[in-house]
Amino acid sequence: MVKTLGCSLVFICFLIPMTFADWNILNQKTHSGLKISLKNYCESWRMNVELHNIRDFEVVPEECTDYIGKYVRSIQYKVDSERATEECLVYLSTTCNLKKDGRDAWVFDIDDTLLSTIPYYKNNLYGGNKLNVSDLEDWMSKGKSPALEYSLQLFNDLKSRGIQIILISTRREYLRSVTIDNLVNVGYHGWAGLILRDSANELVSVAKYKSDARKQLIKNGYRIWGIVGDQYSSFEAPPSSTRGFKLPNPMYYVA
Repeated sequence: MVKTLGCSLVFICFLIPMTFADWNILNQKTHSGLKISLKNYCESWRMNVELHNIRDFEVVPEECTDYIGKYVRSIQYKVDSERATEECLVYLSTTCNLKKDGRDAWVFDIDDTLLSTIPYYKNNLYGGNKLNVSDLEDWMSKGKSPALEYSLQLFNDLKSRGIQIILISTRREYLRSVTIDNLVNVGYHGWAGLILRDSANELVSVAKYKSDARKQLIKNGYRIWGIVGDQYSSFEAPPSSTRGFKLPNPMYYVA
């Protein structure tokens, strides 16, 4: 009897960690009854961020931070980024009627579009910690952001075709010098304009700030053929270009 009870307890103790190891959110099912894994849930969450269905989140769900960290360090992240930049060139070759008069323009965001903040977010649970702007800007001020490989290739390809590259970033004006140095040090040079936020527009939304910047560019005679950014706020407000292209970024959301 005692031996049987002991064996039963051992068996139950063995099952408990297995149960918890297999436990996932939503009681392992979607609302429609589909059985899911934690990986399924986190991939669905990431995809719906990219589709702009999930908005205004302040942190990556705690249960998904490991998954998001693996994604932004993965070959898949690079493949997704490469595909987005390739689609820019397909569009350019098949649709854009460039005038080649020095007024054909393309707009890029900077962070997680030309330069990567993944090294910063690595120490912040890949978006699992709420953003501390002062801490992020302190990291930016060191000028150590690496280039995003396929963005650099696209940047140089567009420039070689005579397209004027305009950078519109939410980085603040006091970071101008270090931002220029960082860009040049990792291979970016020859842009036609670098627009950063100053005290006059710090309180407006990102979408309005970037929209106003594009309005001024158009007023100055530029034709904006395309915009590349990692957030929808980079290109969703008017005046838009003919096309906006979003690079993958599930770590944070900028309204």
